[in-house]
Amino acid sequence: MHAISSYITKHKNRFLEELFSLIRIPSISADSAYAQHMEAAAKAVQIALKDVGCTHTELCPTKGYPIVYAEKIIDPKLPTVLVYGHYDVQPPDPLDLWETPPFEPEIRETDLHPEGAIFARGACDDKGQMFMHIKAMEVMEQTGGLPCNIKFMIEGEEEVGSDNLEDFVRANTKKLENDVILISDTGMIANDIPSITTGLRGLSYVEVEVTGPNRDLHSGLYGGAVANPITILTQMIASLHDEKNRITIPGFYDNVEIVSTAERAEMAKIPFALDAYKNALDIKAVYGEEGYTTLERKSIRPTLDVNGIWGGYTGEGAKTVIASKAYAKISMRLVPHQKSEEITKLFSEHFKSLAPEGVTVKIIPHHGGEGYVMHPDGLAFQAASKAYIETFGKAPLPVRDGGSIPIVALFEETLKSKTVLMGFGLDSDAIHSPNEHFGVFNFLKGIETIPHFYHHFTALHQANQ
Repeated sequence: MHAISSYITKHKNRFLEELFSLIRIPSISADSAYAQHMEAAAKAVQIALKDVGCTHTELCPTKGYPIVYAEKIIDPKLPTVLVYGHYDVQPPDPLDLWETPPFEPEIRETDLHPEGAIFARGACDDKGQMFMHIKAMEVMEQTGGLPCNIKFMIEGEEEVGSDNLEDFVRANTKKLENDVILISDTGMIANDIPSITTGLRGLSYVEVEVTGPNRDLHSGLYGGAVANPITILTQMIASLHDEKNRITIPGFYDNVEIVSTAERAEMAKIPFALDAYKNALDIKAVYGEEGYTTLERKSIRPTLDVNGIWGGYTGEGAKTVIASKAYAKISMRLVPHQKSEEITKLFSEHFKSLAPEGVTVKIIPHHGGEGYVMHPDGLAFQAASKAYIETFGKAPLPVRDGGSIPIVALFEETLKSKTVLMGFGLDSDAIHSPNEHFGVFNFLKGIETIPHFYHHFTALHQANQ
């Protein structure tokens, strides 16, 4: 479809400027100080959807931030694609590590992106990838029209656990009826090696608080006589892994999916340069569970990581205190068949059991979700594969991703539909980190590939009726 690529080339600069306008809105869902910006981002998405041809758009209120819903139904007899994405972004901290302000997008060349990459918070996760779908609809409308029905559900709380999305989905199953769900919140192997994500890990995220004395104490007068919560906390955390880097929580591995030798052999065929991986991260060695490769450790095996730890005095200069409290945030990535609520319970019971007398422990569960596996033999995968072949000139590889999109399992449970994960970012895009970026090539290639998915999915769906 030459008309698609020609239209994108002609309107490339406008597409980028429209994305930049959305990125400039600091829609940080984790910080209530940005509530007005969250509302502004939702409204901007709604307007963008209306501008590209959606015949119905609305801001759906929740107990948190609104969900943007839009649709264009051209024929109830045709299949319906539901696009999911999110307009909220991670906090940009630490700000001093950004080379340019996080909400002032700038295009810069990099080794992996000689044509330039968009540097800004949300450039890839998920404003850039979500906006590809809005522009893909415009491209279809302007180059022959939609081949099927389309619905959009763009939320504003993905980065804080999508706490209100489940209620919305369960209350609106009729409105959200679809034949497939399309998401671009994942990545691909490389710009010359397209891939489709066929598996996601689940998540259990908790905060722990260890309390010792009833106030901060002078470390000279009390040191060595009372339990130091920071010392105790670090000892407890250290004990959560054994010498083989396996997690020591009793029952943690009981329901872990055992990936077959055949599937592991297929995974081993995925192009992966270990030296390049280490060089990109400035590390001398990789680390992880004994008996598994780096690719396996970050995709098909569960993990436990400390995401933040604090307590006591961390300001400039010295203050000799034994802190009253110490804190940590801990995330556990889960594989299929592990249930997030069960893992949270197992963690809580075990962590409390590690505490010596002299301290108390409080566990605060935050959010979680289940893993997801898509088998690469359904219509959606076939349609996506055909689309990549048209735009990249080669078939995409099926890969499992180490990240979590908890709502994917929710969608299958409540809407009874499969999800296809067509991500166009790269692992090196620094999502959730300073200097997040998204290649201009990737942004435009996504806009080009997505319309082909619609055409192929419609054709395959009708052929199988």
